Amino acid sequence: MSKIPPKPWPTGLADQVEPLVMRVLAPNPSPYTFTGTQTYVVGEANGPDCAVIDPGPDEGPHIEAIMQAVGPRKITAIMCTHTHRDHSPAAKPLAEQTGAPIVGCAPLVLQVAGPRSDEAFDPTYEPDRVLEDGEQMRGTGWTLTAVATPGHTSNHLCFALEESGALFTGDHVMGWSTSVVIPPDGDMGDYMASLEKLMAREDTVYHSAHGAAITKPKQLVRGMIGHRRQRENQILRLMGERARPVAEFIPDMYKGLDERLIGAAEMSVKAHLLDLEKRGLAMHDDGVWTVS
Repeated sequence: MSKIPPKPWPTGLADQVEPLVMRVLAPNPSPYTFTGTQTYVVGEANGPDCAVIDPGPDEGPHIEAIMQAVGPRKITAIMCTHTHRDHSPAAKPLAEQTGAPIVGCAPLVLQVAGPRSDEAFDPTYEPDRVLEDGEQMRGTGWTLTAVATPGHTSNHLCFALEESGALFTGDHVMGWSTSVVIPPDGDMGDYMASLEKLMAREDTVYHSAHGAAITKPKQLVRGMIGHRRQRENQILRLMGERARPVAEFIPDMYKGLDERLIGAAEMSVKAHLLDLEKRGLAMHDDGVWTVS
C-alpha cells in the first residue's frame, strides 16, 4: 500500500494521460479510495465523441469537472467497471444530463443476504446495456473491449482500449494497494482466476480507479498473485498452530495496520478462508476456523 501523497491533489482537473485518455480525480479521498476515484474520458481530444469510464460519486463539482473534460464531444457511453458507491452513482445524473446510455457491468444481485451486506453498493445503477466478456463499444478512433474480471465484486469488468494497449482496471488491479475482496459478493477464488487471466494478456499499461498508472502490469500482477499465495500460506500456518476466529488472524498477519482498515483486513482473511474451505483445506465451527 502506498502512502497518500501530500496535497495538493489534481482534484477536478482534466489530466491528459495518453493521446486518447483524460483522467479526472473525484473529491472523495479516504483510506479505501486513496486520493479519490479516477474517472476516465476516452476519445480523440478534438473528435466528435467519447466514453466516460467510472463516473464516480454523485457530486456536483465532479460531474461538472467531467463535463468540462468532455467539452463539445458527445458522450456515447457511460461505462462502469462495477457498482461500488465510489464508482457508479454519477452515472445516472450524467446520463440524465447528456442522454448518454449507461453501459458496462451488470447490476449487483447479492446471492447471500447479510446485515447490510449491500451497503457498499450503488442501488441507483440501472444499465441500458450489460457487456459480456469480449463485447465492444466503439467511437471515432477508439474501441473499448469488456474483460470480465470477477472477484473484487461479482460484476467487475475491465475495459481494454484496443488502439493503445491500455486496460482500465477499476478496482481489480490498483496503482496504490491490493484490492479488497469482501464476501458475500467478493470471491477470492474468482479474484485469483481473474488475475491469472490478466497475466495471459498483453496490455501495456493499466489505468486504475485509484493511484498512478501501472507501466509494468505483468510484473505487478505477478507480485499480487504471489502476495495472495503468501497470505494463504500464513492463514494455513496460523490455523495449524491453533483454531481461531477471523479477528485473531489479524495481529499476526497485518503488523502496524491502520485501525480504520481492520474491518477490511478481516473481510480479506474471511475471503481466503472461504476459498480454502471450498478447496477442502479449511473448516469452521461457530466462526472458529481450523485446517481440514
